[in-house]
Amino acid sequence: MTTPLRRAFVSASAIRRNVETLRALAPATDTMIVVKANGYGHGAINVARAALVGGATWLGVADIVEALELRSAGITAPVLAWLHAPDEDFGEAVARDIALGASTPDQLNRIAAVGGASVHLKVDSGLGRNGVGPDRREELFDLAARLHHDGRLTIDGVMSHVAGTSRASDLAQAEEFVAAIGELAERGVNPVHQHMAASAAAILHPSLRFTMVRFGIAAYGLNASDDVVDVSRELTPAMRFEASVVNVKSLRAGDGVSYNHLWRAEKPTSVALVSAGYADGVPRAATGRAEVAINGVRFPVVGRVAMDQIVVDVGSAPVREGDVAVLWGDPADGVPSANDWADWANTIPYDIVTHVGSRVVAVDVP
Repeated sequence: MTTPLRRAFVSASAIRRNVETLRALAPATDTMIVVKANGYGHGAINVARAALVGGATWLGVADIVEALELRSAGITAPVLAWLHAPDEDFGEAVARDIALGASTPDQLNRIAAVGGASVHLKVDSGLGRNGVGPDRREELFDLAARLHHDGRLTIDGVMSHVAGTSRASDLAQAEEFVAAIGELAERGVNPVHQHMAASAAAILHPSLRFTMVRFGIAAYGLNASDDVVDVSRELTPAMRFEASVVNVKSLRAGDGVSYNHLWRAEKPTSVALVSAGYADGVPRAATGRAEVAINGVRFPVVGRVAMDQIVVDVGSAPVREGDVAVLWGDPADGVPSANDWADWANTIPYDIVTHVGSRVVAVDVP
């Protein structure tokens, strides 16, 4: 059987250990692990199962399609979906016991028309994205309370999301969130689940944990922000992205590599062609800065990152066709991490792992 040119190994045990670690670091009544975007590129189904073994009590996704995939895989744990199409059909989601985030009166009315739904009201406390803003909060809360008391749906939760601008800003957002909870209480609605802290905020601000914390990128062992780098070192990156060396050749001094010859050999050397490029999730923006590990040694990626391949300057090292290049994985193994690639590409690790391409063969590791 031919070895796939590109492989992404995902460790279930790393996910499980990370969830256990995060629950100890940021204890709350409930811990939600977010598995949207195919589990941040790691495979939503297997990540969800590992997270639940690690102690997660909820799973979070962006949309209903993602939630239904979990249900179709036999996952029965509580699931919340919070981003909906303007003409969303909520019927199947309610039938499959998926909790629904709601931000507008129209969403609430259409959810109520189905009957029996569990709803988490989404409040914009200052992030400026999804969620009801202060100008429409009274309208939404009045309607929510009426539908709740009439038994047409259950307001089971209230949620928000911090912007992470600064500690002061996050705490100010928390005050706004508390005010919103109070406004619901004045209407006789006291949601069981109250949550606004994602990975960084949950770790940094105990007062923002309320009854539930939501972990996304941290559950995958990657850095949520520069403020929690030390904590991130306690986590294990769950993905190891490898590609095959498919050619090795000698270069003369002055020979150029890849498009536009951004790099030329300063002296005679050997280069290895690695079978992964920006179509597979290798960021083109990391051109001229990135490294990979081959046979336990880190080598620089030289020349422009191309669609299907990168070129690595291996000098006189005994690299051969068929060797394995590790693009990112656990730095404890001496290989680059997705955090490293994020730095090289001037982006965030979320952007690295969620862009792993469809040609990359996923390999689940216990």
